[in-house]
Amino acid sequence: MAPLAPALAAQPLDAVEVSVCGPAALTAPAVAHLRALGARPVEIPGPAGPARFQAPGGVSAELAWADLCTDADAAEEATVQAVAGIMHVHGRRDGEPRGLATDYAATCASVLTVQGLLAALVGQARGGSGAHVRTGADRAALLTVSQYLAAAGAPEDEAVLLAPGSSPPFTAADGTRFELEALDPGLWAAFWRALGAPSEAVRSGWRPFQFRYATACAPLPEALHAATRAASWAAVRRAAAAVGADVCRVRTLAERAGDPPPGEPWSFRTGEQAARTPAEPAARPAAVALPLAGLTVLEAGRRVQAPLAAHLLGLLGADVIRIEPPGGDPLRGMPPCCDGVSARWLALNRGKRAEQIDIKTPAGQHELRELAAGADVFLHNWAPGKAEQLGLDADALGAVNPGLVYAYTGGWAGRLPGAPLGTDFMVQARTGVADAARPADEPLAPSLMTLLDVLGGLHGAEAVLAALLLRERTGRGVRTESSLLGAAETLTGAALRQAAAGGDPRRPAGFRRPLPTADGWVAVADDSAAGARAHTGRLRHLGTTSAVALLRARGLTATAVTTDLRALPADRRLRGALTRDSHGALAVPTPWRFS
Repeated sequence: MAPLAPALAAQPLDAVEVSVCGPAALTAPAVAHLRALGARPVEIPGPAGPARFQAPGGVSAELAWADLCTDADAAEEATVQAVAGIMHVHGRRDGEPRGLATDYAATCASVLTVQGLLAALVGQARGGSGAHVRTGADRAALLTVSQYLAAAGAPEDEAVLLAPGSSPPFTAADGTRFELEALDPGLWAAFWRALGAPSEAVRSGWRPFQFRYATACAPLPEALHAATRAASWAAVRRAAAAVGADVCRVRTLAERAGDPPPGEPWSFRTGEQAARTPAEPAARPAAVALPLAGLTVLEAGRRVQAPLAAHLLGLLGADVIRIEPPGGDPLRGMPPCCDGVSARWLALNRGKRAEQIDIKTPAGQHELRELAAGADVFLHNWAPGKAEQLGLDADALGAVNPGLVYAYTGGWAGRLPGAPLGTDFMVQARTGVADAARPADEPLAPSLMTLLDVLGGLHGAEAVLAALLLRERTGRGVRTESSLLGAAETLTGAALRQAAAGGDPRRPAGFRRPLPTADGWVAVADDSAAGARAHTGRLRHLGTTSAVALLRARGLTATAVTTDLRALPADRRLRGALTRDSHGALAVPTPWRFS
């Protein structure tokens, strides 16, 4: 099969046929993304086992549930969540492990597979040969908890107590459940004063609320919840509007299904000026193993979404340069630290170079434009309008580098006028993810695991890779945008289609809830859950190892639930996959293997 030909393509994979076979849980998100990128996916029946993808020019991919673990330990979504620690992190707010009711690990793995295909096609367009990419849902799951894992493995304590408790969302007097976002202590305090909350509760609640993005729990004083239960939803909204805080009602999947249809996960716009002719591939170092080797990515990111996207591009071989303020990124010192550097920060930023630039000054803006003139990608997740205000938007940087891929990873992609602040938990609340993440017997509540920041980062990397391929095919720079909204729509796509058809999109009561043993918990595969419930009483008197053995002897698929992330490096199921970097921080393995 010949590699992709240069073309005036409107989409990165225009007129490209990709054959796909394998279980729908692993292939469905990938097929949807390939189609959105302009490809023609051809789904063909195949033998049971991994999902397989075949693109032109000898580029192919394979996605299995287990690539690190044995099939017995990571057989499908529930068992992958159990092994990798997703159930533990998602359940921190409740004090016990809980399974995500949505197929989060499979969705992330499917997106990573498309990334691998796109990266291989970019490498091929730059003069390389075809490549086979392999990944696994277990690898994807470890990536999603990499920050929590790094923090757990650090020698220092957390800045706040990791404990269950009265976490958000809050409830108003009429029963409306809502999320609150306040990014500084002044807004936080002003909002609660407007609702008459006790000063001590306001003061003591700020730190667990502030750190909830890092810890996946937020044990807030009960007095804060009492204050919202005494106020109407209208009063809550007035209080937020008066002080500049944001609130968002937690919506159901059925409500979300009544909105306008979801858009594409990303957008692409090619530049008007040709950077080079499509027939002249960009220079690529000879005999390199990674497809993005020789490319330079400038990243001006904060928190998770853009830094994770750039981290993935670095794992694919790009030289990533972080743009940091004078004095460096303040999150470098966020506890817990390893060798003086934040373990969480390292999980997203190890291996990157850094340039300290004051982008608020004309001199700093000039310096960044000079860097962009020699880069391949500029990636940021600044607040809406900030790039234009600084003179660092796509048009400005495209003027100094017509071949630049300009990538923005944001919250709402400008698709929801009047939307609240586009942060993870607010987007979960607004889009129905809070409903999809929990079975029918749990109240609506966003997961305090940063589901969308991580999946949004994966979308951001995917958008950059697709834009790089479009640049190779057209010879023009590309402006691309991805969002947390797009990530939410990818995660809830199947449930929204079910709700739109009049079905019940929520999973049944108790879905993916681990079973207690004498010393821990076991998780069973979705199709083994009914059979396992018959043994619940006996399992409570058995150790976890014996409980797993009992269930497997009955022909059921089960594995132990990870309840201590610090123990994962020695967990035999991962077969030594976790390592430590030069600072001593725990690091998860790369999501892909290329051959």
